Parts: sequence; C-alpha cells; structure tokens
Amino acid sequence: MTAASASVGSTHATVSPPPVLARCRALVRPALADAVGRLHPWPGEMAAHALGWRDTAGTPDPTASEGKGVRQALAVLGAEACGAPGESAVPGAVAVELVHVFSLVHDDIMDGDAMRRQRQAVWKTYGTGPAVLAGDALLAAAVQNLAETSGAHGAAAVLRLSRALTYLVRGQADDLLFADRPWTGPEAVSPDAYRSMAEHKTGALLGCAAALGALLGGAPDAAVTALEKAGRHLGVAFQAVDDLLGIWGDPARTGKPVHGDLRQRKKTYPVLAALASHGPTTRELAALLGSPYPPDDSAAARAADLVEAAGGRTATLAEAHRHLAAARACLRGAPRAVREIEELLGYLACRTV
Repeated sequence: MTAASASVGSTHATVSPPPVLARCRALVRPALADAVGRLHPWPGEMAAHALGWRDTAGTPDPTASEGKGVRQALAVLGAEACGAPGESAVPGAVAVELVHVFSLVHDDIMDGDAMRRQRQAVWKTYGTGPAVLAGDALLAAAVQNLAETSGAHGAAAVLRLSRALTYLVRGQADDLLFADRPWTGPEAVSPDAYRSMAEHKTGALLGCAAALGALLGGAPDAAVTALEKAGRHLGVAFQAVDDLLGIWGDPARTGKPVHGDLRQRKKTYPVLAALASHGPTTRELAALLGSPYPPDDSAAARAADLVEAAGGRTATLAEAHRHLAAARACLRGAPRAVREIEELLGYLACRTV
C-alpha cells in the first residue's frame, strides 16, 4: 500500500490538488469553452453556471468552484501514458467533462439536492424544466464534439462514449431503485450490488475518459483496455471515499452537513457493509434508519457511531484500498510511465472536497 492510499481514511486532512489537474484544465479549457459557446444562449448560460464559470448575471464568478476536472485530466493523461501528445485527447476530454456536468445537473434534480459545490444547483436557480434542458444541451454537445473529431478513431470514440453513457444510466437507475428497497432481509441491497452500481454510475465515465485519451492518441487495444479498467476501479474507490465523506466529512470542506447521508438515509457502502456484518449493533442501526421519521442530530450521530462500531467505516476503507491497488495494477499494462496518474490516484484517495 502506498503512502497516499494509506491516508484514505483521513477525512479531515487537507490535500493539495496535484499540478497535473491545473495543467490539463488549461489545455482543455479553450475547446471546452468553444463547445459551450456554440449552445443556444439560454442553455449555454446555465451550462456556464453548472461549470462554475459564470453567475446568473452572466459575469465571471471567482468564488465558484469548477470542480476537480478529474475526467478531463484522465483523458489527457491516457494519451500521454501511451506516448501521444496530450493535445490529441482534447476532444475526448471535452466530451467526458460535458457528460459529467450533464449527469450532475440531472442528478441534482432526481435527488432534490439544492446545492452543488457550495452554491445553488442549476435547477434551484433556473427551475426544473430549464435545468433538464441544460443537461440535454450538455449531452448533445458532448456527442457532437466527439463526432466531429478528425482522424481515424472518431467513430470508435463515439461508440465508446455511448457505451459509457449506457452504463452510467444503468448505474443511476439502480441507485434510484435502491432507495425503495428495505434495509434488511432478502430484498436488502448488498455491498456487492452497491459496488456494481458504483462501477456503472461512477467508474464507467472515469474508465471511458482514460480510454478515450489512449484511443485518440493511437494507442494499441491492450493499452486502451488497461486504462479503461484502471478508471473503472478508480470509480469504485472514488465512490467509497465519497461515501466516507458523506458521513464523516468536514462540513467546512464538503459543503454538506455532518452525517448528511445518514440524515437522508442514503444506502451508501459504509451503511450497507455495517448492516451486512450482522453484528450486535445492526438491529439498532436498522431500526434507526427504518424509522418513519427523518433522523435528527442525535439520531444521525448515533447512527454514525453504530456504522463505525459494526465495521462499516473499516470495510469502506478496505474497499477503497482494494480498488486503488487494482487500478495501479491495470496501469502496469500501459506502455509508458504513468507517474502523474499515480499522483492523481493519491489525491483522489485523500480528497476532502
């Protein structure tokens, strides 16, 4: 286990973003801005808001977060890891970033989340109908941008993105359906089912990003496949860390209340692993989560203690470690050094925002 992966459990530590994120963002940003600029002005305005570029008045918003830019960075690094220039991956980087933002805009509507990156979500600012339209526009722009890519690999790139979208939708469907399933019994969501959902909902696009970069850079099939597998494993680890932050993350850094996922009674990996342990605390935990009344501060804090006592936090850390190790193993299949991808893996494992 590396030093970076060993600190996955430190949900309050401050970890500086690696320089590669800023480097890749600077490379991709002009083409990303051009793609958004070709949208109808109204959905284009909402897209710029979702991307953290502008406020509702259309002026630059220096206080807004543009997000980490992980997917666009993975695309650029996927090309570079296979010996191609990062520029060759820019169409793929733009496409996956637009798809990611599209998914966030629609996810916030489906989940009823009013805040995104510590400011109002698009649907809360503009209304539900306009936000749906903005998401549709982002998705259309992603496909068009990739379809217009010159070179021999454009059609294969579009097909790969389409497959990732299918998996993403499958994962989101499972995630929504999980909400109606019981906490215990034969119909309960198992940790394995949750892992499959995370691989589809989060891992598919991360894997697609790295694979697109390699594909557009002319890499051999084996390298493309290795990078896609690495991204899928990274997605599961990414979701595991998100689940830890959803319960124990620092509100000053996450922008969400402490124990937020427990207050919303989300079926996340720490909770499901705790319930699957069938220990002496699981009955009380299931009763708390299954109550007809939303958990108050005291109940949410008690639930967090029970999840930890039942081994949910430890199991989630182990899950993140396993998939980070698997991602690193896949990267050994790439023909060039992947030091910056390693740095990115370490940062994502330790992130707090």
